[in-house]
Amino acid sequence: MRAEAVMSSPVVGIEPSASIAEAATMMLSRKISGLPVIRADGTLVGIVSEGDFLRRGELGTKRQRSRWLEFLVSPGKVADEYVHANGRRVSEVMSDNVVATTRDASLEDVVDLMARHHVNRLPVVEGGKVVGIITRSDLLRALLRVLPASDAEDGDDEQIRRNIVAELAGQSWAGTSTIHVSVNKGIVDLSGPIFDERERLAARVAAENVPGVKAVTDSLFWVEPLSGMVIN
Repeated sequence: MRAEAVMSSPVVGIEPSASIAEAATMMLSRKISGLPVIRADGTLVGIVSEGDFLRRGELGTKRQRSRWLEFLVSPGKVADEYVHANGRRVSEVMSDNVVATTRDASLEDVVDLMARHHVNRLPVVEGGKVVGIITRSDLLRALLRVLPASDAEDGDDEQIRRNIVAELAGQSWAGTSTIHVSVNKGIVDLSGPIFDERERLAARVAAENVPGVKAVTDSLFWVEPLSGMVIN
């Protein structure tokens, strides 16, 4: 799936000359936590988010340092923090180091960018202009669209069993799996030894994701790999 398939468009943005009051009002009224900052010609120049309003002079939350620590901080950094805590325009408090993506980026690339840069939203840019935005909510909606229906249809038990075995065989954590799989009317029973307790839940998840599975019962037992001791 590509970014274009999940992005929101048109984009709700704000101009850099807007006041921080306008930005805060827009975020609250639309129930969003951030806004791309866009010039009148559609060019992306920054992002303003709730985090940019945390350290404000009006709230008494601006950064405070001891005298000796203040001495170690460069005057430029202190000046920058002053602007962020007291600025009245979006352009003065926004983050201008914007992480963006493109229409044809894969969702894998989108999620990697979000995770690597610790951001909740990615503007989608084409020719320097903002054409969409992807938030974590957009990814959640995309997930809902592709999740299988909760009510499993009847399937062939042997085919279900083979599919689960194949899924386990393809997982590195299962190794040469010692997990035995049996299926009766869509009810899966997992039995046999596991060598790390975390494999128990992973095996259940692997089975639950196979089409036709109605429920999974767990008869697995944990064997400590060094001593061979069975741990209940």
